[in-house]
Amino acid sequence: MMGFDPFGGFGLIILIALLIGASLRILREYERAVVFQLGRFWKVKGPGLIILIPGIQQMVRVDLRTLVFDVPSQDVISRDNVSVKVNAVVYFRVVDPAKAILNVEDFMSATSQLAQTTLRSVLGKHELDEMLAERERLNLDIQQNLDAQTDAWGIKVSTVEIKHVDIDESMVRAIAKQAEAERERRAKVIHAEGELQAAEKLLAAAQTLAGQPQAMQLRYLQTLTAIAGDKASTIVFPVPGEFMDLLGRINTRRGNDT
Repeated sequence: MMGFDPFGGFGLIILIALLIGASLRILREYERAVVFQLGRFWKVKGPGLIILIPGIQQMVRVDLRTLVFDVPSQDVISRDNVSVKVNAVVYFRVVDPAKAILNVEDFMSATSQLAQTTLRSVLGKHELDEMLAERERLNLDIQQNLDAQTDAWGIKVSTVEIKHVDIDESMVRAIAKQAEAERERRAKVIHAEGELQAAEKLLAAAQTLAGQPQAMQLRYLQTLTAIAGDKASTIVFPVPGEFMDLLGRINTRRGNDT
């Protein structure tokens, strides 16, 4: 006669509970599970509660939130042969969990390495002035190049921001001298343009006065009035030629009468 095992049923319950616990997974809203069945890709599941067959199905958890990493400082030689150190920050996220797991071993590391090489290759096509003054355009250029290459991994690169462009002190001094020379050049150009405009205005005024003798006399009187306002000035009043001619004719008539 077989003995009665009072714990047999309880042990079976525990075993069933362990199997159920091993088959249940809870995924957050931003997580997905890439499920493999007997080593072959089966489907992407989640979020929420999912059920796996223990021993037959396995899953890899993938985070769909935007991730960020710093691109280490890279030595870049610009198109005008200036050596600089540039670092950046990259924002990206997984848009296709299956590709991110199946097509690349470690998508985080792969994206980081690719960002470094893309940063050097893109910036090497531009001059130093462009790196300093046109960062928004360069950021977009790097982002588009990087995004095109990571598309096969199910990665979407949303933003790339250049953080620092470090230059040698000798180059900083050269840039400062260049900026100073540029400011001097602009000042001379502005001064020359002002002289040209003043000359054009004076020429126009002279032409107007030459065509209107009355205006010339009026301007003459205005000048005398302005000079007379200064009591410390000695005024030499020039006599117009017409007045001298009139006096000459009067003297001639007086001589003839005598």
